[in-house]
Amino acid sequence: QVQLVESGGGLVQPGGSLRLSCAASGRTFGGSNAGWFRQAPGKEREFVSAIRWNGGSLIYADAVKGRFTISRDNAKNTLYLQMNSLKPDDTAVYYCAASDRGRFSPEQSVFNYWGQGTQVTVSS
Repeated sequence: QVQLVESGGGLVQPGGSLRLSCAASGRTFGGSNAGWFRQAPGKEREFVSAIRWNGGSLIYADAVKGRFTISRDNAKNTLYLQMNSLKPDDTAVYYCAASDRGRFSPEQSVFNYWGQGTQVTVSS
């Protein structure tokens, strides 16, 4: 079992930066692939980024490539998402997710643990 709690969301102006954190509890997080998803108002939840359990592979959605960076610290059981050059289109609830199923993929169905989400609003 893995429990996930996101933090670091808030209101930021266009062009600004935020760093999201996801604190994980449970013995299996270090061996779990992890990722970030987001859901904007009126839209379906979408993939943002994922990282393999050992940090060896990273994938990003085209919309955030070059602006967002995913990382993890398994010693601290924490997942991060550094978001730079934020745009109003990045406004959404951001969810942390983890998967102990072994398969590394951006598909939501692969992830079996989810956090409650943190709101990110990009507006002037």
